[in-house]
Amino acid sequence: MATGVTAQSQGGEPLADRLKAVQDLCDRGEPLEAVMRAVGPGGRDAAFDTEVLSGPLGGRIDLAVKRGPARRREMLALVRPYLAGVDAGVKRDLPVARRVIVHLIETRPDDELIDGETLVKVVEAAAEPSRRIRKGLRWYADLPLQDELAPDLYRLRRADMVPVTHIDDIAWVDGKLRVTGFAYLAGLSVRSRRFNWATVVLRGPRWLPPIRMRTRRTYEPEATHGAREPGCNYDWSGFSAELRPWPLRWRGAVRNVVSAVRRRMRHRPSVPDTTTWRAEIVFWSRGARATGLLRGSSLGRPERPAGLKLKPGWWVRPVWTSDRALQVVLQPNRAELTGVTLDGDRLELRISLPGRTVTKGHARLGGHRIAAEFTPVAGGTEVVVGLAVPALLQEKDGRRLWVEPKGDPAASVMLADLPEAREVVGDREITVLGDRRDRVVLSAHRIRPVITSAVWEGQTLVLSGRYPDAAGPRTLTLRHRSGLSYQLPMERSGEGFSVRVSPSAMDRFGEPVPLASGTWNLSLRHPSGEIVPLRMDHAALPGLDEEPRTLDGRVYRMLSTRFDVPVVTVEEARPADERGVAGTHVLRRVFYPAQRTEPINDATVYVVNDGRLYADSVRAIYEERLRRGDDREHIWIVKDGAFVPPGPATVVRAGSREHHAALARSRHVITNAFLPTWFRAREDQVVVQTWNGTPAKHVGNDLPHMQRDPRPPIWHRQAAEVRGWDLLLSQSPWATPVLRKAFGYKGEVLESGLPRNDVLNSPDREALAAAVRERLGLAEGKRVVLYAPTYRDYDRKNAMVKLDLAKAREALGADHEILVRAHPMQAVPAVPEIARDVTTYPDIAELLLIADVLVTDYSSVMFDFAATGRPIVLYAYDQAKYAAKRGLYLDLAQQAPGPVLSTSAQVVEALRSIDEVAAAHADRYDAFRATFAPRDDGKATARVVDHLFS
Repeated sequence: MATGVTAQSQGGEPLADRLKAVQDLCDRGEPLEAVMRAVGPGGRDAAFDTEVLSGPLGGRIDLAVKRGPARRREMLALVRPYLAGVDAGVKRDLPVARRVIVHLIETRPDDELIDGETLVKVVEAAAEPSRRIRKGLRWYADLPLQDELAPDLYRLRRADMVPVTHIDDIAWVDGKLRVTGFAYLAGLSVRSRRFNWATVVLRGPRWLPPIRMRTRRTYEPEATHGAREPGCNYDWSGFSAELRPWPLRWRGAVRNVVSAVRRRMRHRPSVPDTTTWRAEIVFWSRGARATGLLRGSSLGRPERPAGLKLKPGWWVRPVWTSDRALQVVLQPNRAELTGVTLDGDRLELRISLPGRTVTKGHARLGGHRIAAEFTPVAGGTEVVVGLAVPALLQEKDGRRLWVEPKGDPAASVMLADLPEAREVVGDREITVLGDRRDRVVLSAHRIRPVITSAVWEGQTLVLSGRYPDAAGPRTLTLRHRSGLSYQLPMERSGEGFSVRVSPSAMDRFGEPVPLASGTWNLSLRHPSGEIVPLRMDHAALPGLDEEPRTLDGRVYRMLSTRFDVPVVTVEEARPADERGVAGTHVLRRVFYPAQRTEPINDATVYVVNDGRLYADSVRAIYEERLRRGDDREHIWIVKDGAFVPPGPATVVRAGSREHHAALARSRHVITNAFLPTWFRAREDQVVVQTWNGTPAKHVGNDLPHMQRDPRPPIWHRQAAEVRGWDLLLSQSPWATPVLRKAFGYKGEVLESGLPRNDVLNSPDREALAAAVRERLGLAEGKRVVLYAPTYRDYDRKNAMVKLDLAKAREALGADHEILVRAHPMQAVPAVPEIARDVTTYPDIAELLLIADVLVTDYSSVMFDFAATGRPIVLYAYDQAKYAAKRGLYLDLAQQAPGPVLSTSAQVVEALRSIDEVAAAHADRYDAFRATFAPRDDGKATARVVDHLFS
């Protein structure tokens, strides 16, 4: 297995650099020939061969095996010469799947490997780590061809016995360090205490004896719920280990004596050393013995374990390495901060070196050497470091402070008992803080709000703290990694602030919705436009309430992660048998097939975008049935508590047991996108695919990657799903053949128009539009411009708004409102306050209802908006690139219903004279509407309901 080696290759180049070069080529999808050139001939370096075959090259071999005969032929021609030079010991010690594949490549004939299924079967079976069997006291991989190959090829060796570990908590209890978590081997169930032992071992310098912590196995069902492999039980993989400081102290003392003798022999004064032990777990379970580093911590308190002060100047600290491995450090405070003074443009730091008399030396801030004054005093040395404030204010990153006495190793300056300092300089601050190891870190940045208290008051989280920025209104931003954000008012009182967060009832355009699952970061936008993060007060961390709160079926936690970064985490409260891979495996492979054999119910399941929205044509069909008094059972699938449908519908959580039962036993299933991969339509079910609009860009089988040979997995998934469709809705005769070809669909098509567009021609549209305007807070009489671009496959992480909103606002004036609707599959942009961000507005049809002008590009929204007769402007700044990468069904130059523009300035100019632009394109607009939306007349929903349910 890859271990992050740092040794030198025979040519002097670090192995890590060679491996990274190969990994980068694989990540970019470069041809295998280029990868093999970077790998070079085999046998030159055993360590490199082991790492590259276990890692990137092994992955490319597996990929080539899956992609068909042509790729397998190429792989064999390129890889065999390399393997011929690799040492036999390296091949023997590879992980078992790689070992078997390498053996087959070297020994089996080409015809069998290229045209047969030998390699494919092994690669597919190796993807399931739970396929392990025991023979006697030894464990073997349950892979194909065991009757044909030597048993030793399948024996699980050290590379296969890498434990999965996780730390739930690290705390000092009655003077002892207690570590709790779980550890197991993937695929080896741990169902009881019997034949199941574990010991946490601390290993320090090579010649010091290791420390065995008192360890016992514990019941930890969470290990099973979070496991990645189905069918395994790890309930008794938990452990609790305790350590008294004494074994660390005497070993550290012995090491310091040895170090002092060595320094004296070199005529240097002795210096107390830090001694570091890495934490490993050694366990024996069902005849399998494994050793591995303790890695992985839960979020929150386990990320910032406290240290224990043994005596003045000596600490024991559990710490995390950069690769998330646990270490225990016996650490002397050789340098301690004793004072911080800001005097004009000079920041003065006073440092004590206890027990050392030094007259010369210097300090270091990060990588910069700086002058320092060393003055012997009673009991040691005082060091004074002066820093220029203007220079500090130019720094962007925090830097650690070091002292380097002449003749001694550098000493990290520790905060010790000194309070942390935050010095305000204008609208910026200089902070002198301790990190999670108590080391002093200096930084300068925009003044940050610091949370000193986080208290739950019922269902409301109240955050309080200090924010000595200039008085004025501020807004706290809760931002999800997807780009979704909420704005909350910040109450100010002098330097204090408070914010109230109701995570189960956030305001989304006047509608209360819960925070989506995931992690939410806290920040605010400074008037300068800079995003300023919030931080936790370090003194408040020991008392921070990080316990979960369950509200309305969702679990919320206020945490401080990465030491002092406040976050709010959210997840759905799920029963134990629905959690993790194991739970979903049982639901899909056992429960769902059993439900499909039960009698069918006269019920209808409604699904929009996997349950994320109450919108689209599915919503229109549901509401039309309610209007007609259809009292049959209606079931809405809701993902992550995204909405509550009106009316008598039954709400079912996506992914739940009830979700599987509903799709297995309901007569009608109405959706606008693909259904879950585990769903298979019954003969007596009717699956209605409304699809999410007429495609302007290529979809389905017309996408470039869907035409590869062999077909990608998504092609097979789509084919299986389409076979279950009973009715496909089409907006027009033009769209019907396009959709048939794109999806390979041969069933019934109803050219009804799209039900979602009925609202645009509804007799009540004026009243509905007024209600939407009120919900958005739009003033009457203003012209509304809606900018709704589609996503870019080649640039989905880019969250920039390509339209120059500032120029548009300046040109259009105060009598216009600009709405920005980003696509849900594109990174959500930060929309400036001169426009309104309506990305999260539930139903885009309601936005089209109030829009006076639509600005779009290759989105299907242009076909929907055509039903209004209002102007459309196409901002196609990347038309040539988009057509080459994705492909378009339309010839925009000939068929577009409005001007096709390539620059933001042209779009702004068109919006300024939109009436003239609309008049100039009136004939093309009418032809476009007649071709692409001939039946969007407000009666499409009635036609669909009549067809299905009358």
